[in-house]
Amino acid sequence: MRYWKRFLLIACAAGLLTAAYERTQTASMLTDSAKAYLAALKPSQRTQTTVPLDSEERMNWHYTPVPRKGLALREMNPEQRHLAEALLSAGLSAQGVIKAHTIMSLDQVLKDLELDKGPERDPDKYFVTIFGEPSQHGNWGFRFEGHHLSLNYTVVDGSLASSPSFFGANPAEVKNGPRAGLRTLMREEDLALDLVQSLTEEQRAIAVVDKTAPKDMITAESRRAALSGQPNGLPYSKMTPKQREALSQLVAEYANNFPAPIADMRMDQFRKNQSNLYFAWAGGIKRGEPQYYRVQTPAFLIEFDKTQDNANHIHSVWRDFTNDWGGDLLAAHYQAAHR
Repeated sequence: MRYWKRFLLIACAAGLLTAAYERTQTASMLTDSAKAYLAALKPSQRTQTTVPLDSEERMNWHYTPVPRKGLALREMNPEQRHLAEALLSAGLSAQGVIKAHTIMSLDQVLKDLELDKGPERDPDKYFVTIFGEPSQHGNWGFRFEGHHLSLNYTVVDGSLASSPSFFGANPAEVKNGPRAGLRTLMREEDLALDLVQSLTEEQRAIAVVDKTAPKDMITAESRRAALSGQPNGLPYSKMTPKQREALSQLVAEYANNFPAPIADMRMDQFRKNQSNLYFAWAGGIKRGEPQYYRVQTPAFLIEFDKTQDNANHIHSVWRDFTNDWGGDLLAAHYQAAHR
């Protein structure tokens, strides 16, 4: 028994060291990638792409085609673009990279659908912005953003924050042309639809908080994720084991867009907050109907909306209530520095 206890202690310690190493490695990869990208820029481009860490611009995020700070992919030479995409890849998993690039490619689909007569659509109109000076032991951040994609990272003393993280798709399903049938955010939609359809009538009466889905996510592009009133929807405690597993798969789909250390932290948030977790739905529960759902806990919020353009346009986001843009990390850092 004594040897088994010792073995378990060693295994736990090894696991903790591995997790800490992975977190450090991810932050280190982001820092090295950011440094390599900045080193390839001309002085004028570096001025264009860098913003102070304490600037209000860091929280000025958008997922619509609006003017942005930073340097766009279309303004970069091939070397610079490769390094910008390496930086993006350092902050995402393989799954996340595929989704991000597919979302960017949908701007060409929209351009063709609109006969180039609507807003400017350009798969290369995605911007890299660096906040502060990337360093292994300092505080800095970066944003990769454009139409239907906003990824925000903050590195504080080697620790990572990765929200808000927004993925959208328009069209949600390509209906015509050589790419017909493409659904970029298929699992975010299907896993949630399967879950709500699995509910009993009694459960559904609690989960469906509105028969009409809102026109967009409730928190939209707010700087602070906040919902009015008490959480509503179906509590985790009132789900069956099979439904809980389905919800876990849905949350994991959002978490697994990021490297293992970030994904693990998000799933750990999910496990720790199950006692106060709510799944809420609005709109129809049949495929193709306008729909909205959210997964709400005291720590994080997932929102998904598919209502615009005849319910063929998706907005989805992961928000941390207190750690968007590294709020908690920076507060702890400044408190330690003050001491």
